[in-house]
Amino acid sequence: MSTDRRAQIVTGAIELIATRGIRALTHRALDTQLALPAGSTSYYFRTRRALIEAVADGITTRSRADFVAAQDESSADPEDLTRVARAESASRPMDPVQVAHDIATWLDQLLVHRRNELIARHALIIEVLSDPELHSRLAGSLFSLDRATDLFSALGAAEPREWAHDFLALLEGLVFDRFAGLRAGTAGTVDQLARPLTDFLTSGQSRQPNSE
Repeated sequence: MSTDRRAQIVTGAIELIATRGIRALTHRALDTQLALPAGSTSYYFRTRRALIEAVADGITTRSRADFVAAQDESSADPEDLTRVARAESASRPMDPVQVAHDIATWLDQLLVHRRNELIARHALIIEVLSDPELHSRLAGSLFSLDRATDLFSALGAAEPREWAHDFLALLEGLVFDRFAGLRAGTAGTVDQLARPLTDFLTSGQSRQPNSE
């Protein structure tokens, strides 16, 4: 019951932030929204920081679970890059066009099914800029830098870690554009998401370690 109640509160916090804004996130507001006895949220999460930590962990856990589930349906997604890199490099050169399309498909599903999480995460990232540890947890809750680095190592990039950082920035921008940017509320397509990913991955593949 304790685990279920914690999960219920985390889900409620994400919904509250997404629909009413970051300033609405209080223990009392969550108790009211979830029809819980007064003091319930503060019993499980004593401070606002603890509540935000739980939201960060909840988003990370959901991301990891989604990525694992996607393994049977896709040859590549932003989090499953390690498996892809190993499998592809062991058998044949990676196809950046296919990888881009698979990642774009995953992003499309992310935008459709987890929009509230995207909104809440972005609001919280700004909120906790002065808290490096918590900011890092939130910033890394959606995409994996280590696995993106594995991808660019497999593609032969001269500096895979730097390419991975840039690639994650591209993913963050594509997602933001669709849930809160200029194209928010418009219907995007997998092909539209795939185009900039293909360009980036293709250029990454062309940067061989000894090409300069």
